[in-house]
Amino acid sequence: MITLNLNGEARRVEAEPDTPLLWVIRDELGLTGTKFGCGMALCGACTVHVDGMPTRSCSIAAADLEGAEIVTIEAVAGKAATAVQTAWEKLDVVQCGYCQSGQVMSAVALLAENPKPNDDDIDAAMSGNVCRCATYVRIRAAIHEAAKLMEA
Repeated sequence: MITLNLNGEARRVEAEPDTPLLWVIRDELGLTGTKFGCGMALCGACTVHVDGMPTRSCSIAAADLEGAEIVTIEAVAGKAATAVQTAWEKLDVVQCGYCQSGQVMSAVALLAENPKPNDDDIDAAMSGNVCRCATYVRIRAAIHEAAKLMEA
């Protein structure tokens, strides 16, 4: 048994210790907002927050996270999250949407750490998130918009 602090509550799951967190979240706990993309931590579709930091859930064993605070797209909240979600909708960022939960999780973590990022900051923070639809210009614009919303 593994006990995880997921989205603010203790969740006990029966999984092998080396099971990637992604599969525990999706298959054992039924939270499907976190997506499988590559399985090698290269695309960012599986991004969650672990102790506030964006983390690729496909490449970290669930057992290694006992005691850590894990937040998925289903429960991301706060000023930065609200601003990002509002900006994403306002600027119509999403095209196919598959990568967007990972994009949002990375953007929220960036703005929580740096509420006034410049283009280089955004590019660095988002570089591990791949969008097959190439909405990168809209993503960057939405992060700038979210930063403005956070100031208001």
